[in-house]
Amino acid sequence: MPLSEQEQRLLDEMERHLLKNDADVVTAPSGDRALSYRNLVYGALLFLAGIGGLIAAVAARESLGAAGSIVLGVIAFLAMLGGAMLAFTPVRRPQAAAEPSRRSSRSKDSSFMDRMNDRWDRRQEDR
Repeated sequence: MPLSEQEQRLLDEMERHLLKNDADVVTAPSGDRALSYRNLVYGALLFLAGIGGLIAAVAARESLGAAGSIVLGVIAFLAMLGGAMLAFTPVRRPQAAAEPSRRSSRSKDSSFMDRMNDRWDRRQEDR
């Protein structure tokens, strides 16, 4: 069933609004976390070592036996998983001097809605 003119205009307006807001969200900074080059390198090396372990487990099935091959394969898989987690887990960046002072100035008894309003205001200021 086709949309009426009013529904089509409303849909177009909603799409424009979503595209505008989503673009802001996608380009927004990720806060105080970023990927570390060192962790990416170590994670990639650990991942490659895990792949090598899996290949070794398959190749050494005859000499290690079925149980030994399975154990080596599980260890290799865990190494791959750990490498991927290490590579893609963001680490905290050092905070700017102004950030802690702004947070410490907030009183402990502020309500949840007050904090959400403060976040919203900060987000709107950054645009």
